[in-house]
Amino acid sequence: MENEQIEEILLVLDEKLDKALSVLKEDYSAIRAGRANPHILDKVMVDYYGAPTPVTQTSNISVQEGRCLVISPWDISILKAIEKAIQVSNIGITPTNDGKVIRLVFPELTEERRRDLVKQIKKMGEDTKVAQRNVRRDAMDSLKKLKNDKAISEDEFSAGEKEVEKLVSDAVSKVEATVSAKEKEIMTV
Repeated sequence: MENEQIEEILLVLDEKLDKALSVLKEDYSAIRAGRANPHILDKVMVDYYGAPTPVTQTSNISVQEGRCLVISPWDISILKAIEKAIQVSNIGITPTNDGKVIRLVFPELTEERRRDLVKQIKKMGEDTKVAQRNVRRDAMDSLKKLKNDKAISEDEFSAGEKEVEKLVSDAVSKVEATVSAKEKEIMTV
């Protein structure tokens, strides 16, 4: 593309498409598949000396035997606060506190629960595709505005349109690949 305005539209489009995919991947990292995953605690905030702080910044988190997370706070005095934060965070696992560490034991997933998770994963993937299509619509509106304002020619408009479609279809296929990979991970016993 020679036109700088079209280039700018395409750059913004590409950035927003990538952002939608990275948000999906971040959301997927918090979904548990029967294995202990420290990322499930990424959004759990604990009151640490009056400031909400992620648990991951107050403790050492390790995986034991594949299905148990062990949270060892650097400051033992916040053990109860971490336990409470996990209980109210609604991650679906009850913490056990032995006075030194907190353990989160991940139960084995049933077939029914796996199917529910797959439905949830597919819905998240569809929501991401909808977001990407909305970004496409915005880019197309910007191109049409440039064409209507006579800032670009008809040929530049159709070339820009083709490039927008190519970028969006590539992004949608990346989302589909991410969804199927996560589905495979969930369904693997």
